[in-house]
Amino acid sequence: MLSDTISWIAVGMILATSTTILINRDWRISLGALAVQYVSVFWLVSRHLPFVMGSVKLIAGWMVVAALGMTRLGLTDLDNEKEDTFWPRGQWFRLILIFIVALVTAGATSRIESAIPGLGFPVIAGGLLLIGTGVVHLGVTSDLLRVTLGLLTMLAGFEIIYAAVESSILVTGFLALTNLGLGIVGSYLLVAGSTPLESEEEL
Repeated sequence: MLSDTISWIAVGMILATSTTILINRDWRISLGALAVQYVSVFWLVSRHLPFVMGSVKLIAGWMVVAALGMTRLGLTDLDNEKEDTFWPRGQWFRLILIFIVALVTAGATSRIESAIPGLGFPVIAGGLLLIGTGVVHLGVTSDLLRVTLGLLTMLAGFEIIYAAVESSILVTGFLALTNLGLGIVGSYLLVAGSTPLESEEEL
């Protein structure tokens, strides 16, 4: 079916955008990849939720991207090239981690579909990819913006799978508020973390 084909394309986009966010150091490209990722999340969520409810997730995600982008744009670029403090930091290592996540996803998708029929292979694969890459992201970075991106990625994967189980409007709204809350907290921490640097420059 055409919808299944588009869904698998969305899964491929999820893999591409998650990899871009993980290995790329330019925050502009990372936020752009996150915005595209929310389009894929919207499509997979809309397989089990009405179009309007799926649109809520897409709009909330784009609002988070806009908030983080405007906050980061107003900060100094002195730490733009600063390396993460966690080891190892190589891009090849991160690509290997993404490959492992993809292998685990490929092996677990059929088992989950057998245990919970009706979810759909693309939905399970997309959700597991996002959860796995989100966890990997949290494990290899200490940068505030990238930690926020990892949490948003992991939450998006949870939303995809949970939308196939629960279609409540209240839960959908709560998850959208959770995304917005993460974006606001991430923006606040970015500003708060940059304040000492700005004060030192003035001195």
